[in-house]
Amino acid sequence: MKAWIRRGLLGLFGGALVAGSLAGCAGHHRHGWGSSADSAEFRERIVERMSSRLELDAAQRAKLNVLADKLQVQRKAVREAGGGGEPRSQFKSLFAGDRLDRQRAAQLVDEKTAAVRAGSADVIAAVGDFFDSLNPAQQQKVREFMDRGGRRWGRT
Repeated sequence: MKAWIRRGLLGLFGGALVAGSLAGCAGHHRHGWGSSADSAEFRERIVERMSSRLELDAAQRAKLNVLADKLQVQRKAVREAGGGGEPRSQFKSLFAGDRLDRQRAAQLVDEKTAAVRAGSADVIAAVGDFFDSLNPAQQQKVREFMDRGGRRWGRT
């Protein structure tokens, strides 16, 4: 896999993890990431949509499922970093006093970043395995999706 593709995929999934973590801390709740049942249903819809758009075979779909599993584990680890609990309450607690708790804010960022680092090797390996299993036409579809800034695959 070319270095720029690897960096692009790492940036895409790393950015998604960081954005999800920050959105959780800020209290924004995206549909599909609530309960574990909702999360599993959302994950299945995404896997199904990607499988259909990329016309994946069984082996490629299995690698996509492994990637989705790794991303879910990573997301859970980031959510639980910082003492566990609800990310929104963790974030709100920084503003509980007269002044921003800068020390706790820095600690929270460090803990979230450590959680990302701890699981990033597994996520990168899963992304690489999935992308490497794609044929050139499928890889081009992924590149085009990334060129659009990750916006929707389009409606069919």
